[in-house]
Amino acid sequence: MSKLSNLEKRIGIFFKNKDLLQQALIHRSYLNENHDFYLGHNERLEFLGDAVLEIIVTEYLYLNFPNSPEGDLTNWRASLVNSKMLFSVASNLGVEDYLFLSKGESKDKNSKARQYILANSIEAIIGSIYLDQGIELSKKFVVENIIPELDDIIKSKSYLDPKSRFQECSQEKFGITPIYKVLKEEGPDHNKHFTVGLFLEDELVSTGSGGSKQEAQVDAADKGIKIKNW
Repeated sequence: MSKLSNLEKRIGIFFKNKDLLQQALIHRSYLNENHDFYLGHNERLEFLGDAVLEIIVTEYLYLNFPNSPEGDLTNWRASLVNSKMLFSVASNLGVEDYLFLSKGESKDKNSKARQYILANSIEAIIGSIYLDQGIELSKKFVVENIIPELDDIIKSKSYLDPKSRFQECSQEKFGITPIYKVLKEEGPDHNKHFTVGLFLEDELVSTGSGGSKQEAQVDAADKGIKIKNW
């Protein structure tokens, strides 16, 4: 258990039942090779942790942003609890060093699958904290490791889809509403391909392409955000 004590120090929470923390780190693949292991995999803890995380983040946003509309709160919450954010938290805490994985899964580093495993492990850890220590220390973990990302989410408007984000930034900075124009339309009716230009007045900011006008507009907006460094 000495290795687990290092993780406890990292997260600042010390478990009464160390098995709960260990189980939060056991991926299903590990048990496929270790049938007699005395603990189960972490999926039930993940299920619990997902619900605990959502209520803690929801309460935090509700209490700390009393004048913000429901739509903004919903978007901010989604950005705080998604797998990309939880993977980032897991990476910052070095959770990968403590995972119980199959030999094959252990070799599969830097993959999408590994990112999801790490994101899910954070939910499982939250579930284990809740069972072992209750809601207050679960809040402590979330407030210290996840909530600090909120400022960047709000400032960068990363919670918005690309078109909404580009429009908000262009109106805020220049007082201009962006316009999308179809520059090219190719292919038969059942397999169209569109090229769309994103304009700020007469300035062509970027072009995007896709199988529909909407898809091409989103692509153009995404590129426009990068070009403008928004």
